[in-house]
Amino acid sequence: MKLLHIDSSVLGPHSVSRQVSAAIVDRLRQATPSLQIVYRDLTQAPLAHLSGSHLAAAQGATAPAELGPDLAASTAVLNEFLDADIVVIGAPMYNFTIPSQLKAWIDRILVAGKTFSYGANGPQGLAGGKRVIVAISRGGYYGADMPTAAGEHLETYLRWVFGFIGITNPEFISADGVQVGPDHREKALAGALQAATGLQAA
Repeated sequence: MKLLHIDSSVLGPHSVSRQVSAAIVDRLRQATPSLQIVYRDLTQAPLAHLSGSHLAAAQGATAPAELGPDLAASTAVLNEFLDADIVVIGAPMYNFTIPSQLKAWIDRILVAGKTFSYGANGPQGLAGGKRVIVAISRGGYYGADMPTAAGEHLETYLRWVFGFIGITNPEFISADGVQVGPDHREKALAGALQAATGLQAA
């Protein structure tokens, strides 16, 4: 069984989402010692954002030579995702949505003919069967009963993205209110770490 571990926070060791995603991976590794793990840090090795040349190449146009390494990175990223049975993602909220580094990764895995297709009945996901677990951290509180709920474009976006490619039941472990104050941060982190250690192995 293969696990792909993705981190996207720019805060390094100070990141809540990184601590929680690491705890999730540790829990799954303990449950399945033979688990093969691939790690990708999107801040240490960032992917370029899509350009017109990327889109032209995807439509069959000849890519400029300087785009070659980036297209190779796209292939590697997509294959890592396709090969994984489990995907664990650390995703902090930046300005109400995902980090741009994570968006660049998503742009490389949402590929027509690979992870989704269009048919007579509309889009169809092709990546079902994977287990996706997302460790999210948010500075404030964005519950459905909160006045800030309309500004939540992290979990809602990721649920839609993964559902679009056929992963209809992604799991989320949340640490909320981490910027409200030190006590809120510690309580949120402790709760998320406890949830990580309680994850079912399969």
